[in-house]
Amino acid sequence: MSRLYLDNAATSYPKPATVWEAVENYQRHLGAAVGRGGYNTSQTVGHIVQRARYRLAELFRAESSDRIVFGFNGTDVLNQALHGLLRSGDRVVTTQLEHNSVIRPLHDLQHRLGIGLTQVPATTQGGVCIDAFREALACRPRLVALLHASNVSGAILPLADLATLAREAGALVLVDAAQTAGHVPIDLGTLPIDLLACSGHKGLLGPLGTGVLYVRPGIEEQLRPCRQGGTGSASETETQPSTLPDKFEAGNHNAPGLCGLDAGVGWVLEHSPQSLHQHERDLTAQLIAGLRDLPGVTLYGPPGDEDRVGVLSLTLSGWDPQELAATLDQSFGIEVRAGLHCAPGAHRALGTLAGGGTVRFSVGAFTSPTDIEAVIAAVGQIAGA
Repeated sequence: MSRLYLDNAATSYPKPATVWEAVENYQRHLGAAVGRGGYNTSQTVGHIVQRARYRLAELFRAESSDRIVFGFNGTDVLNQALHGLLRSGDRVVTTQLEHNSVIRPLHDLQHRLGIGLTQVPATTQGGVCIDAFREALACRPRLVALLHASNVSGAILPLADLATLAREAGALVLVDAAQTAGHVPIDLGTLPIDLLACSGHKGLLGPLGTGVLYVRPGIEEQLRPCRQGGTGSASETETQPSTLPDKFEAGNHNAPGLCGLDAGVGWVLEHSPQSLHQHERDLTAQLIAGLRDLPGVTLYGPPGDEDRVGVLSLTLSGWDPQELAATLDQSFGIEVRAGLHCAPGAHRALGTLAGGGTVRFSVGAFTSPTDIEAVIAAVGQIAGA
């Protein structure tokens, strides 16, 4: 029984061959730390990591590569943004759809610092109502923190409209792009975004243990580093450097991971986010068409492939989500994610919280139409179609 991986919303697999080759090359032939030596091998590693910054700046259309800060995952850089920016008494507007990587830091800050927190309710299709969002901004928040696309419903939020409203209300804007970076076009040159965070191991096709934070010019002056320590620069001072990216990159980098991330982003640029997004849309449309009429199947999220990423959640009458996922794995070799997906608010909005969540299918750059046909056949067989 072959393995059919459909959990790309958690981490993309497989990766391009160039990613594994880059990691292996580092581990076998380089091995030096980033910015910790003047010898040739150390400089080579530093050049690779700097190239990753250049490529990310090109991908997101950022002002310059020094606006790109590396962390250890999406959660890490979101914590840097939230804990580094917010102060006692600040108000924050977010949404019911957010991942726990945003909700838990905000609740911690609410408890410790007394920040005000408003969550905009989600729609029954897993999106956000713009009118409700506009009403929430009446509290004049310092920060609006919102995801770009839901990891449960797959819905892509109207980011340009929401960020513009937030900016008009005088708020800074933090975007969690974990589900869109690399396979949905993001243009920081036109979007009013102050901070953008994402993991490196999903749509950017890099290894686990990598995260990316974009910091708009001037925001670094308001953002305190959550870690202090060695940077390989300004070592004569006892305080953290104020220059980017060193201010937020204390300690050794995940050098093998960043070498892999550099290769992954290079592959994404070569194939373009636009074409990767269209690939996802085509596969998702095929999946929706094949599953929506099966007996007992309920699909969640936007009804079509427009305004969504390659994420589709479903439930099957009479089946616990975990049991359905286990059957797909054990009997058909189909690997999916069941449960609440670290986003209980999204499941509350969809009405799936009490039932233990959903089974989530998430396609990726290397998913094929034949894979989707196999999924449809397997679910149909389980459903008794």
